[in-house]
Amino acid sequence: MMTSDGTGAPRKLLVVEDDPGLQTQLKWAYDDYEVLIAGDHDAAIELLRAGEPDVVTLDLGLPPDPDGTREGFRTLSAILEMKPDTKVIVVSGHGERASALNAIAQGAWDFYQKPIDIDELGLIVRRAFHVRELEVENARLASLGANDNRVLGGMITGAPEMLKVARTIERVANLGVSVMLLGASGTGKELLARGLHEASARRDGAFVAINCAAIPENLLESELFGHEKGAFTGAVKTTEGKIELAHGGTLFLDEVGDIPLPLQVKLLRFLQERTIERVGGRKPIAVDTRIVCATHRDLDAMIAAGSFRDDLYYRLAEMVVKIPSLAERPGDAVLLARHFLHQYAPEMNPGVRGFAPDALQAIDEARWPGNVRELENRIKRAVIMADGKLVAREDLDIAGGEAEGAEAWLNLRSAREAADRVAIRRAMTQSEGNISLAAKLLGISRPTLYDLLKQYRMQG
Repeated sequence: MMTSDGTGAPRKLLVVEDDPGLQTQLKWAYDDYEVLIAGDHDAAIELLRAGEPDVVTLDLGLPPDPDGTREGFRTLSAILEMKPDTKVIVVSGHGERASALNAIAQGAWDFYQKPIDIDELGLIVRRAFHVRELEVENARLASLGANDNRVLGGMITGAPEMLKVARTIERVANLGVSVMLLGASGTGKELLARGLHEASARRDGAFVAINCAAIPENLLESELFGHEKGAFTGAVKTTEGKIELAHGGTLFLDEVGDIPLPLQVKLLRFLQERTIERVGGRKPIAVDTRIVCATHRDLDAMIAAGSFRDDLYYRLAEMVVKIPSLAERPGDAVLLARHFLHQYAPEMNPGVRGFAPDALQAIDEARWPGNVRELENRIKRAVIMADGKLVAREDLDIAGGEAEGAEAWLNLRSAREAADRVAIRRAMTQSEGNISLAAKLLGISRPTLYDLLKQYRMQG
């Protein structure tokens, strides 16, 4: 039965081969495709122009040079010039290593050495069609100009764990309570804080962010509260601090656990009285600023050790929101990786169009200890290093591949359901919601996947 490309049209395979016997053999072997046959360069280019096949098998030994490779490489060059996205599988019995390296260097997708094994070549052809379909879907998503997985003003996620965080923040956005975001470095705390600001009644005011860990202790007070002219050496003019600049808006204190104790007292006084005094000043200044803060540190332990004031903590943490790590958000790594690739590829390596399947698998399975920040840096580097149209696993330089430290379950039914949910979510993410492709990735039928989605109350 002939397969389609997802739009209803049959998958088209162009076979460029001058041996009549092999032409017939390949045509009948691949009856699930619409097979186009060409015996020379001119016929191949004509069928490429008329049929627009996504995959081509190309024999390098074409007439008038059947014993050489010159005509084959000329045809390869013409195919890729006309239709650069074509997956060309070069088939040859001529100087296998030199020909293979030359073909891949010129843009061939894969190389197969004669004599032909129909089943082996068939696997390569099927994989080529699958990769091309992923590329088409990636391009479609990029062309939409928007991401259906964006929440809270820009956060990209499809994981229930992160959607719950977004809903919580949206719910408290207009309540005026101080919010503390707890999470590891690189989990997107500032993006969530900005989303909270944009969802609140203060959205027209300023959003001011300061990383308390990045500023020396002797300068942090001036950065937060501002200073009067002449307050210290170098204070040549009166300067407003971050708290004052955020009047009518939101102040985001990142790494609030790094604020020294003396300054904690002054911050607590502001939260109680809603007035500040600049360094070197004597006049209280009323400021209407909402505080949102974040830290990756264990504030409970710091309070117990006496390095963080408990009364300040209770003022800052009227609502505490814990942000899951990227490893705790199944499927999100793939969503984010695609986003970063489309963000960086046009400028850094325009030829890159997407990810190879093994790269997607590696991204999905990695633990990402540096979370979204690490993932972004890794994808940016991989885009730069990629030689072909797809980022390969080796471009990512991801060690290992299997998840580590998975939670041990004692209840077998719960363990199976949890594993099913994670697998389904990842398959749905990789297939971009395509039920047929997701079922294929999971190795089950479409009806079975529909039943599981219904059973686990997961959106299909």
